[in-house]
Amino acid sequence: MAEAGSESKYAKAGVNIDKGNQAVKKIKDMVRRMGVKEIGKFSGFFPLKEKLESPVLVSSADGVGTKLKVAFMMNKHNTIGRDLVNHCVDDILVYGAKPLFFLDYIASGKVEPDNISAIVSGILDGCVDNEFILLGGETAEMPGFYNENEYDVAGFIVGIVENAKIVDGKKIKKGDLVIGLPSSGLHTNGYSLARHILFEELKLTVDSKVQGLPETVGEELLKVHRSYLKPVSRLVENGLIKGMAHITGGGFIDNIPRVLPDEVAVQVERIWPVPEIFKFLCEKGNISMEERYRVFNMGIGMVLIIDKSLLSRVEAILNGMEEKYYLIGQVVDKKGNNRVIIK
Repeated sequence: MAEAGSESKYAKAGVNIDKGNQAVKKIKDMVRRMGVKEIGKFSGFFPLKEKLESPVLVSSADGVGTKLKVAFMMNKHNTIGRDLVNHCVDDILVYGAKPLFFLDYIASGKVEPDNISAIVSGILDGCVDNEFILLGGETAEMPGFYNENEYDVAGFIVGIVENAKIVDGKKIKKGDLVIGLPSSGLHTNGYSLARHILFEELKLTVDSKVQGLPETVGEELLKVHRSYLKPVSRLVENGLIKGMAHITGGGFIDNIPRVLPDEVAVQVERIWPVPEIFKFLCEKGNISMEERYRVFNMGIGMVLIIDKSLLSRVEAILNGMEEKYYLIGQVVDKKGNNRVIIK
């Protein structure tokens, strides 16, 4: 038996079980406020109460990419969790799915209970905002694999949709309209390029103030990825959407074609106000038109495709919810291999 106060070999190898347990205790205390009584078991249980004729479970897993590097630079960890949740929500929302539960994975070089607590607090905020539960997760300490003060996060979400109401884009046709819902910033994509321009080429810091940007560079970059669940769910409930694209990695050019039938393309008119952070990055980074719409969301985080005869109904719902939107294009015949035409 080890003597009192002696350090275990595992701790000497870089893994502190006690600190890990401290982090888990903090997580348990926070999760109880959601009504989840058991956490820290081998698995989580979720009773399926939805009474659907032909239910389909929809799942997705994702992370937040190198946006984490900005959080490390600012030593601010309470927004990353909301980014993670909202990104995953939007990924299943494009099929019309209602989120049921969420699980997280956090791996670090060294467990810092306060940082883990801040991350999970953000995850919980995201779950509460979107009205589902954090069912469980995993916290791993991996010395030698991650730098001591760094970590990675991933999320896994499960939602449900009636089979007959899945939004799959199969009925999209020429003449349909394209609506864009505004983003809150870079969301969770394009950060490797943004960091290269801002911190390597321009030699800025997270505390730098840039003319035209209302907040510091770091605050602009850490703006939370939006969830579109509430406005889009209302449209889905009324059967008003033919197809949706969450504008993440790949931007407009790679994401919109994922929901289009083979014979059509989308023509996009650049009529929405592009946020200043994108203008600054594209100008200072000398980014071509094609690359900016392949890397960034450019101010539009969710694209909806609807039948033009339903526009007034869609507008009435969005206006009633005080949701900004822009009529940004239409579906056209495909010519060649170009599926997204930016005008």
